[in-house]
Amino acid sequence: MANCKVKTRKESDLIGELEVPVDALYGVQSLRGFNNFKISGVPMKQYPNFIKGFAICKWGAADANFKQKKLTKEQHDAMVKACKEMYEGKLDDSFLSDMIQGGAGTTVNMNANEVIANRALQLMGHKPGEYEYCSPNDHSNASQSTNDAYPTGFHFGLYLESEMLIEAMDLCIKSLKAKAKEFKNIVKMGRTQLQDGVPMTLGQTFGGFATSLEKELKAIKVIREELLCMNMGATAIGTGICAEPGYKELCLEATNAVAKKLGLNWKVTLEKDFIEATSSTGSLVGLSSELKRIALKAIKICNDLRLMGSGPRCGLAELHLPEMQPGSSIMPGKVNPVIPEVMNQLCYKVIGNDTAVMLASENAQLELNVMEPVAVYCLFESIDLLTNGFNTLRTLCIDGIEADKKNCQEFINKAIGTVTALNPYIGYKNSTRIAKIATKTGKGVYEIALENKVLTKEQLDKIFKAENMIEPVKLDIKADQDKIKKTLEAILAKLK
Repeated sequence: MANCKVKTRKESDLIGELEVPVDALYGVQSLRGFNNFKISGVPMKQYPNFIKGFAICKWGAADANFKQKKLTKEQHDAMVKACKEMYEGKLDDSFLSDMIQGGAGTTVNMNANEVIANRALQLMGHKPGEYEYCSPNDHSNASQSTNDAYPTGFHFGLYLESEMLIEAMDLCIKSLKAKAKEFKNIVKMGRTQLQDGVPMTLGQTFGGFATSLEKELKAIKVIREELLCMNMGATAIGTGICAEPGYKELCLEATNAVAKKLGLNWKVTLEKDFIEATSSTGSLVGLSSELKRIALKAIKICNDLRLMGSGPRCGLAELHLPEMQPGSSIMPGKVNPVIPEVMNQLCYKVIGNDTAVMLASENAQLELNVMEPVAVYCLFESIDLLTNGFNTLRTLCIDGIEADKKNCQEFINKAIGTVTALNPYIGYKNSTRIAKIATKTGKGVYEIALENKVLTKEQLDKIFKAENMIEPVKLDIKADQDKIKKTLEAILAKLK
């Protein structure tokens, strides 16, 4: 029987020795974290941009350390190549750290340090684990601590991740604008408090949706710029212990150069106060709050789509949403608005994640916030959820929405709310009297006004012309309000 036992190498740390798979690029400290934190079941490699963020951070640090002669040229060149491979996704399988962990991100930082060192060793012609030639701590982590490298890495990673959400939102906005143009001439009833309001166009509704998301798109582009402010050189608590004078400036310069090499249009800056920055998670709170705002806007849009698409025969049915799947195991012919429904649900998760980020931020104590990992996990998850959600909402719902012109017009014809258009000409109280007559008789507002000679047909046609009810207008129409009052009160008296 073949011996399937995995070959290992021995590595040691403060706690003792461990057997590490012989060819593994991770090492003893990573392995301890893998074993200790089997929590979420979501490894770091599930978020490649997280790894890319660390690659940029460690690459910049390696360049700065080489300039300060903390690395030999051989070590530097090999480590830089390892960082480049990290950025390209070639080493993702070695990043097995659970997204939720104790230790303020030390496992993630050491996972990166060990992968870079061991890959560099291979490139230098050595075996993984031969740390006398390139060490995770002395070389990969030179002039650094988890407390400056970890936040810098996840800041960069979140910046990259948010780009996908920005693209998804932009495409969704374009689809909404296309529908606004398509539906610009379809008049429908507007509603407030779920009651009949005044007319508007379906195009205005979709235009409002687009504008709502445009505001948040602009906001997230601004708030995410805070993620490009790093604290490299702060080391353990912000004092810069173990870093040489000038290191932080060299690291900043090197990091911007790395970003440029990678084709990233970044302007990375340094935190003004490293003591404050080491324990602060303000940028995470700001980003999470904006993601929550985006979620709330998306929920509103989806709720409106579900309401306007309700029916198909006993609801509003002003819209027909794409039919994606049968809606019931017992009711034949039923189709549900499953895409807006799933969008709503993922938005609830984003809102819940914001609460977790808030609580994690609140637990900054003294010189460090050890709760960053859960906040980082929530943010990566929220960005992914919203990105997938907007792409799904756009392609499987918005792009295929059709308007029901007939239903929209029927609501307009029988709506009492259209009486509001008469206010400027016959006064609010007289308009109210017409509304009461309409309620009691079931007749339409136009019909009542015409048959009782409230205004002439020509005047009524002008007032109730669609384009005159959906935007501010000034019509030269005069009426005898006292005469209209007497006429309408007489009708109401008969109806009592």
